[in-house]
Amino acid sequence: MSEQQYRAVFDASVTFSNGGGLTASGFRVDVPGPDVTAEEVTTLFLRSLGLLLSETAVLTDLEIVPEAHRGTRGSTAPPPSARRQVDLSHVITAGMTTYPGLPGPEITPHLTREASRATYAPGVEFAIDRISMVGNTGTYLDSPYHRYPDGDDLAGLPLDRLAGLPAVVVRTAGAGVRGVGVGALAAYEVTGRAVLLHTGGDTSWGTPAYADDAPYLTEAGARWLVEQGALLVGIDAVNIDDSSPAAGGARPAHSLLLAAGIPIVEHLTGLGQLPPYGARFTAVPPRVAGFGTFPVRAFATVEA
Repeated sequence: MSEQQYRAVFDASVTFSNGGGLTASGFRVDVPGPDVTAEEVTTLFLRSLGLLLSETAVLTDLEIVPEAHRGTRGSTAPPPSARRQVDLSHVITAGMTTYPGLPGPEITPHLTREASRATYAPGVEFAIDRISMVGNTGTYLDSPYHRYPDGDDLAGLPLDRLAGLPAVVVRTAGAGVRGVGVGALAAYEVTGRAVLLHTGGDTSWGTPAYADDAPYLTEAGARWLVEQGALLVGIDAVNIDDSSPAAGGARPAHSLLLAAGIPIVEHLTGLGQLPPYGARFTAVPPRVAGFGTFPVRAFATVEA
């Protein structure tokens, strides 16, 4: 005999962070078993309809019934047919500002091409340059050591947390939403994926406005991503946390994600070029011992 399958039956009321809402009566969704929680059913419901930017979702009259699965629709990627690479990093230039208050990089020659000619055969020349910068420069990755002294540093991060990760792009750009919370995340499948927050914050990169009222991941959103088993979280804004004076220096998203061993990539750009699913994300820093943050060449491989 085939294994018993179950479905959840319920009424639902959903409100959206950008206005409006919907109600459902007698809705059914496939569930993995009879002991599924109401929170898990809510996530499956939002995901099955692809309900983005949901603010609240309340289920009532919830029942779990033995019933064959019907192939509940999820947000899945189309089958791949071609491949392209999408650069998601800002260019690093001398003196640039990444985070207000931190020094810009200093790029100077160590050995000029002209000076090198005295060392090599005729017609052969090289340039060797020197760069002095803080780790938080350009598009960079935070390792757990950035927040916790006993966390993995850059040299200790496993490549399976950094390279070729299946990605999901969570879009709030243009919705007028600063804090990306559970309502904006729950419609997406994030387990075992790099979760890339497309907030549109990168549109003001390089200007004083970049740090003003910038988008961020809420504490509840960060906790949900940890519970759901995200592998990496990235954002196209000045900080994964609310860095405004009103936040008082609290950094709950950093604290929760890095405590769980989830690397963070900040200052991404170009996430609007990616589909919600179907890309693989890479952001690999050099193996520097005793260092918590460093620039990366972040990019996505898109199967489309």
